[in-house]
Amino acid sequence: MALVGAVLAIVTVLLPDTANAQFGLRGGPLGVARFAVGHVIGLSRLRHSRMAVRGSRYRSAAMSAQDPRGGERGRPANPYVLRAALTAQAALSGWHGGRRPQGWWRHPDGSYGWIGPVFWPFAHDDLTTAIVFGDTTSLSLYGYGDIYAAIFAPYAAPELAAYTAPQGRRARRVPTVEAVCDSSDTGGLPVDRIASAVQPNEMQRTALDELAVAWTAARDTIRTSCPAQAPMTAAERLGVMQARLDAMIKATDALAAPLDKFVGLLDDGQKAKLESLANERRAALAAAQHKDAQAAQAPQASKACDPNYDPRYDVQAQHQYEQLVQQQWPAADIVSTLKLDDTGSARLDVLQDTTLRTLETLSSCPMKAEATPQARLAAVKLRLQTMQQAVGGVSDAVDDFEADLSDEQKAAFEAMGPKRAM
Repeated sequence: MALVGAVLAIVTVLLPDTANAQFGLRGGPLGVARFAVGHVIGLSRLRHSRMAVRGSRYRSAAMSAQDPRGGERGRPANPYVLRAALTAQAALSGWHGGRRPQGWWRHPDGSYGWIGPVFWPFAHDDLTTAIVFGDTTSLSLYGYGDIYAAIFAPYAAPELAAYTAPQGRRARRVPTVEAVCDSSDTGGLPVDRIASAVQPNEMQRTALDELAVAWTAARDTIRTSCPAQAPMTAAERLGVMQARLDAMIKATDALAAPLDKFVGLLDDGQKAKLESLANERRAALAAAQHKDAQAAQAPQASKACDPNYDPRYDVQAQHQYEQLVQQQWPAADIVSTLKLDDTGSARLDVLQDTTLRTLETLSSCPMKAEATPQARLAAVKLRLQTMQQAVGGVSDAVDDFEADLSDEQKAAFEAMGPKRAM
């Protein structure tokens, strides 16, 4: 699939100058830290993506995850720069006719977790990079912002539908759901690199081949979670998220036994060589970072991700959180537009609080670096389960909020997303 469109000009998140929200009423002090962490960590990546855009270092291409060592093959050395560009091309092609430079639902690194009706386009590749290479960078960015985008979809109904039934001239710009799902998860298990590193004997090679088959089956399991139709309501979009996360969790379960078998057959020297692949990945990513951006952002990011960090004494973090609440949850506007009674207003508060609590439960801090592929697999599964529980809680809150709404009120609520995208 060739993705055609204007190159994304990535900019930092714009927040209003004033905020009236009370700190502590929404999300709690840990929520402040989670938002601050996601914002701070994303800044250096945004800068790299912005520099890549300005330098025209990438081209329109089929969506695919890239090896960070691909620089010698003429590709950008940092895979997250390319991901930001490719997901932006797909996500924005159907939004406002592809004329907007960026969308408010993008991740802090400039990539997109929602592309039309597709959630988590690089799901399988993210599992591979996390389990084999120990790189959870992209996985850690999924959380509050994606859940918020499921509630307040940025796309109007015709824009969203264009991904499942493109017609006329628009079909040349908007990729279909099938095209996005087929082309975004193509990596699979890097069998050749693993074999080159560990030099397996015949028995080990058989186990590696069995693991590769399981890895392909896991990709197919995730692929079946792509929606056939565009979800047009918040409840349906949250359902899409739950289906995707459930498929990813099933994929990790299917990988556990063959992964344990293969690694268990390796001797200590081979296990060290297998782990060297993760070390190479970390070294390649570190080399791709500009030193000036690292120097500017690392101290603040380290502070926010420190488990002993107390956001209650961080005035800047409190201010950021207040701005987030004020900008993203225009409760008074929703109440007046939908003409909610006291019960409806109370249910809206519950929905807001439940969603904001995902800032705390789904921290965007880098996950702990585990020492073995099996431990990394377990950590990835736990993260996915945590996110699934968070989405389930928000889904219940949405159901409660919409329980007594009329069709007209529901339609007005669904229109809030495109309205906030203006």
